[in-house]
Amino acid sequence: MHAAAGTRGAPPIGVDALTSGLLGAALATWVTFVPCFLWIFLGAPYVERLRANAALSGALSAISAAVAGVILNLAIWFGLHVLFGRVERLESGPLSLPYPDPATLDPAALFLTIVAAASLLWWKRGVFQTLAICAAAGWLLMLV
Repeated sequence: MHAAAGTRGAPPIGVDALTSGLLGAALATWVTFVPCFLWIFLGAPYVERLRANAALSGALSAISAAVAGVILNLAIWFGLHVLFGRVERLESGPLSLPYPDPATLDPAALFLTIVAAASLLWWKRGVFQTLAICAAAGWLLMLV
């Protein structure tokens, strides 16, 4: 009997899918965030000392502005791609701007966005409460 023939239709060896998924998510979270936190915790005391130096303080301010710009760019990119099924690019010379197709707006995603904004800004809920509210609202939307 061939080695491949004996594995066809055989039950999977190892842990079940849920446990595998949870282990994979935990590992991905660990390797994504632990290095960042190590840089922050180990480097923070030195960065505070560098702020006293005028030349380096200006460089750190520029780095902070660049990081804020990257975060804003990612927020816009993710927001457009979550709310709209198709996002084109408007290009004019060196400029390239995203342009969502209004016909592909996802009403459920828009509703959840409004619920999240209301929860954070008007109802003054925390992030965990907002996540719970939006998770419940998303689950209810799936049932409908």
